[in-house]
Amino acid sequence: MAEEKLRQAREEEQWLLEMTSLFSFELNVDSLLDLIVDATRELLSAERCTLFLYDEKTDELWSRIGVELRVNEIRFPSKIGIAGSVFHTEETVNIPDAYSDPRFNPEVDRKTGYITRSILCMPVKNKNGITIGVIQALNKIGGPFTDIDERRLMAFSAQASIALENAKLFEEITNVKNYNESMIESMNTGIISLDADKNVVRCNAAALRIFQEHLEDAQDEPAPTHIRDALFRNNLWIAEHVERVMKSGLADQVIDTDIILSDGRVPVNLTIVPLSSVQKEFIGSLLILEDITSEKRLRNTIARYMTKEVAEKLLESGEAVLGGQSHEATVMFSDIRNFTSITESIGAQGTVSLLNEYLSLMVDIIFRYEGILDKYIGDAIMAVYGAPFSTGEDPDRAVKSAIDMMTVLREFNQKRISDGKFPLNIGIGINSDEVISGNIGSMKRMDYTVIGDGVNLASRLEGANKVYGTQILISEFTYNGLKNGFKCREIDKIRVKGKHRPVSVYEVLDYHNADSFPNLDSILDIFAEGLFFYRRQQWKEAIRCFEQARKLNPGDTVSKLFSDRCKKLINNPPGDGWDSVWIMENK
Repeated sequence: MAEEKLRQAREEEQWLLEMTSLFSFELNVDSLLDLIVDATRELLSAERCTLFLYDEKTDELWSRIGVELRVNEIRFPSKIGIAGSVFHTEETVNIPDAYSDPRFNPEVDRKTGYITRSILCMPVKNKNGITIGVIQALNKIGGPFTDIDERRLMAFSAQASIALENAKLFEEITNVKNYNESMIESMNTGIISLDADKNVVRCNAAALRIFQEHLEDAQDEPAPTHIRDALFRNNLWIAEHVERVMKSGLADQVIDTDIILSDGRVPVNLTIVPLSSVQKEFIGSLLILEDITSEKRLRNTIARYMTKEVAEKLLESGEAVLGGQSHEATVMFSDIRNFTSITESIGAQGTVSLLNEYLSLMVDIIFRYEGILDKYIGDAIMAVYGAPFSTGEDPDRAVKSAIDMMTVLREFNQKRISDGKFPLNIGIGINSDEVISGNIGSMKRMDYTVIGDGVNLASRLEGANKVYGTQILISEFTYNGLKNGFKCREIDKIRVKGKHRPVSVYEVLDYHNADSFPNLDSILDIFAEGLFFYRRQQWKEAIRCFEQARKLNPGDTVSKLFSDRCKKLINNPPGDGWDSVWIMENK
């Protein structure tokens, strides 16, 4: 009898070792649950067995369904039923007659058609003694469950819990790994991992795209060796940076650089991050390649219309600015006078050459004062100050630009005259107002520009120079926004076509010298006095002032215009309702 018990004990021990070994090779939680359930049923000679695991997030016990049940998974609150009682009390329950125990719920049998007779239910604990679930066996074949069954199940569940913990840990690690890999694969930034010998371990899709487009021999997906060769062959500096990261253990970054490949260069932002083991030993590095080809192309495109600093700020702001905004800005228009006649005399090539030379000089001045070249309209220039970002002194910058443009044009014309060529004459109009700015156009082509009544008025003022014989006209809105002192004179109040409110117009004269506008300071005072009399219909007094100004500077076209206007008004008095506003009929 003793020998028989010893033999059975050895067999059980051998069986337990085999199960433990089998469990250690199974790291899939679902498959392991099936193994444990089948092994428990065999160990206890039970008809059915179920392993319930605790879900801490939902405070539920759950299990994959045992044999012959139709649903895939069952869940119930952790305090319900015999399994719930065992889980919370952490005490084994051995029930020889289920229907005589008040904790048993016969409703389950009625739903499934199964008849439960005996139950053995035991908590499953991990190596730290924390209950992680409950194992339950039903209907021992040949009678109720015994004390020996309890000891067997206790020893078996201890091994099963270790296997379960390992499988769950492996599942968590796998989930994290899959999550990280999915995240890396979905990134638009190229990721390349290197081992300690700088061999390529893996690349994400974005990195493969960079190299696939530039590797001559790669028909499909480039191999790691191809990528390594392409990366280091003509880019020894990358290997040097990797070495530096390996020795220092610190990340390194190179902004706006080029990776040289077989058929050209790829502009990137490169970041190199060290990879360390648990023991803090260097095991490799991670190369993060941000392909900035399109960004650089966009930056280069934008740089043709604005300074590099403004372009960078615009790109950083992104959709918030490009999508459209309403704000104060100063708009400037300039135009070459009689350009049609000029083109007829110098031909197509001469016209293009002249425009390129002239526009280059003018645009450099616009950029100098942080203006944006909005567009070329034939020989005309539209520039904006304060869009997309205000400098706080946009009217001043626009006026300074206009003054410098006239000064540079004088030097440009002197050279042209010395070369036997005719000089250019331009008019400039400036207005400050609320505008709408943003990317405007179709899906095929969009341009950053500004629109609004303020833009139209600047254009009208540019055209008004032809009426007054002036070069630079600004609106009262620009004049009132000036923070620095400029030599300006109010020359008129005008009402442009389609608008009811009159606008005061000022001429900017700072670009003049003693030769181009003699006695400037005296004329400013005399003209202001003449304008005072003019607006009070005191025509003779006004004419006296304007003629006096003309004697001091015969080239003062504005004084001549007002003198002539007063003479006409003497012959055709405007009446008492006259408001001295001049109507601009033409655009």
